Amino acid sequence: MTERLRDICGFGSKDGDLSLDDLTGIVAEALTNIPPGSRVLAVIPDKTRDDNTHILFPIAAKLLADRQVSKLDVLIAQGTHAAMNTPEKLAKIGVRDLSELPIGCDIFDHEWNVADELISIGTLSAAEVRAITDGLLDHSIDLTINKRISSDHYDHILVFGATSPHEVAGFSGGAKYFFPGVSGAGLTNASHWLGALAGIENTIGRIETPMRRMIETAADRIQPVVTCFTSVCSRGEKDKLATHALFGGDLRLSIRAAAAVSRDVHVTYVPRRYKRVVAILDEHYDELWTGGKASYKLGGIIEDGGELIILAPHLRCASDTHGKMIEEYGYAPIERVKQLVAADADLRADLCVAAHLAHVAYAGTNASAGLEPRYGISLVSQIDEETCGRLNLQYLAPQDLDMAVLENDSDTLIVRRAGTKLYLLSDEVLPV
Repeated sequence: MTERLRDICGFGSKDGDLSLDDLTGIVAEALTNIPPGSRVLAVIPDKTRDDNTHILFPIAAKLLADRQVSKLDVLIAQGTHAAMNTPEKLAKIGVRDLSELPIGCDIFDHEWNVADELISIGTLSAAEVRAITDGLLDHSIDLTINKRISSDHYDHILVFGATSPHEVAGFSGGAKYFFPGVSGAGLTNASHWLGALAGIENTIGRIETPMRRMIETAADRIQPVVTCFTSVCSRGEKDKLATHALFGGDLRLSIRAAAAVSRDVHVTYVPRRYKRVVAILDEHYDELWTGGKASYKLGGIIEDGGELIILAPHLRCASDTHGKMIEEYGYAPIERVKQLVAADADLRADLCVAAHLAHVAYAGTNASAGLEPRYGISLVSQIDEETCGRLNLQYLAPQDLDMAVLENDSDTLIVRRAGTKLYLLSDEVLPV
């Protein structure tokens, strides 16, 4: 079992924008428990996450060099996403070349599907899983994780990342950087399917969720000491990045402190549902595996029988990793996906994909027992019409989208940087 930190440092608020001195002070305080000679591994997000790792990592590297640690390496928590290229990796940690860092550093991709890259850290028993998931799941789960998350390799692990409302975990961040960030397929599949079974509308924007309990219970099996840095970030005018808050220390406490600020920063309330929502997708999402956030975060404000238009000229495909399977089944509400899972062994073996199918569809209609989507999704992207058909999406050519008309339509809401904020009705109150 890991030695757990029991406290956190840091601060922030909705209207705050922490200075470099603020961030340096918080990082320095959180790193005081790392002794000289320590072998340190930083687990960081990939390019699909818009955060401040490029600011925090160089600060931490300088402080750790001053503390004379023996090693500082990086493992990218890319889950099942495609690997970044070298310039993208360097940009993520805030340098143009590794020689700029005051300490030697190697950067590792997480290869989730390579058995030799994984180790076992135990099993969640069926009884544990039943209790954790309120009975939604009823089977044991083997816990595999990247082999570098081991005391054989490192003494201390730093987790860098930002939090915002998330469709599977409730909020991103914290233990999610281990599971599914650098884990094997077992818990990745189970946790995503759990999120789908719990219902996206009952999960997103809530910190205490069945998946959160599951991944934090699994993270307790990690041996090295863990320090978690959880930020709350947003983009303002001229794309300027603001860090509203930063908390460092305990894995559980830091995510909960940050989520309390994120609720104020990343949730927008509107007075009514709209017949049509145009989601101008944030540029960080170039495949539907991540770009589906446009549906996750806007579905609650679309009328039954309405339409979500995802405007994403940069979006290339459903998924580099899972695209073939997604196209085979297509997006559908959870009740339909449960039928597909029951009938198809291949889909049962890849429940992460099954969950994604349901999450993008968002919800079913009551009138058809939840088997038909509550609203339609039209896609303006690089994905062709034939592929859209296989995905159960409508193809929309760019020339057929008249933004001037839509901007003056009272039944249409246009959302820029879609996927970064959760939209809810004004009378909906999220649990604390």
